[in-house]
Amino acid sequence: MLLCIPEVLTKEQVAHCRQTIGKAEWVDGRVTAGAQSASVKNNLQLPEGSPAAIELGDMVLAALSRSPLFISAAIPLKIFPPLFNRYGVGQSFGTHVDGAIRAVPGTPVRIRTDLSVTLFLSEPDEYDGGELTVEDRYGTQEVKLSAGDLVLYPSTSLHHVKPVTRGTRTASFFWLQSMVRDDNARTLLFDLDQTIQQLSAERGIEDAACVRLTGIYHNLIRYWADA
Repeated sequence: MLLCIPEVLTKEQVAHCRQTIGKAEWVDGRVTAGAQSASVKNNLQLPEGSPAAIELGDMVLAALSRSPLFISAAIPLKIFPPLFNRYGVGQSFGTHVDGAIRAVPGTPVRIRTDLSVTLFLSEPDEYDGGELTVEDRYGTQEVKLSAGDLVLYPSTSLHHVKPVTRGTRTASFFWLQSMVRDDNARTLLFDLDQTIQQLSAERGIEDAACVRLTGIYHNLIRYWADA
């Protein structure tokens, strides 16, 4: 499932992110790439563990915790500390698959990358090119969202970032391990949860059918989840 989630960050938060990273030092983006990815990666990145990356990453994580749509779709167990990258004119990231396991630097924590996330920090009209292109079972999808919006997609997908031909594309990117490993199961749970929320809004949360569906949802979570 590929899902776009609007307004995860407010415009004020986006402005703060841009102001902060505008003053920061950048490094070659290949520092966090595997051997295959490094051969096709050409961008810049805030150093992992830098004060700017930590401050802004904490802001992003706090915003995610306040997004019911993100939680419903991802069912997150562990989230890799958000990273930040920048693509200038001529820079791109060729077709690749994200590594299956990511180790959080300086900790014993390892994360299985079930889902990948790109949170856009540049407005679409500020740059040409730079579309995130994801290949999945439904074909190839191109994503270029407003600043503050994010896209969530399976880390198993082949994907690439098209060359930027004008301006600068800035974003946060990271991975997460879901409590539900299987993408098909997560999709079913997401559809069920959204249906429950819609019915609850129409009929009231105490409606008998809504209560039964909520029980089914939680029992499926118990069946599938690794918590």
